[in-house]
Amino acid sequence: MSSAPKDLNVAVALKYDGKGAPKVTATGKGLTAAKILEIAEEHNIPLQSNPELAQILAQVPLGDDIPQELYAAVAEVIAFAYYLSDKSNKNTKSS
Repeated sequence: MSSAPKDLNVAVALKYDGKGAPKVTATGKGLTAAKILEIAEEHNIPLQSNPELAQILAQVPLGDDIPQELYAAVAEVIAFAYYLSDKSNKNTKSS
């Protein structure tokens, strides 16, 4: 999942496999942020804008688990992504 606020122009990609904590897999500003978003959109990865959370997550080293203090905030983002993915799957199945 990615978060890219327009005012701060930061994008963060997370990976969560259902085991352990989500990991930061990409971060970027400016053109790098735009590329992260482009790749996410190409792969139908749900996007959510949360400028404050993106700024904090962008400070986490790549490959590291998110800090425990951010579990609740990131859980909301993951739940949102699962919700969107489920809706997308249901729309695809009915076609």
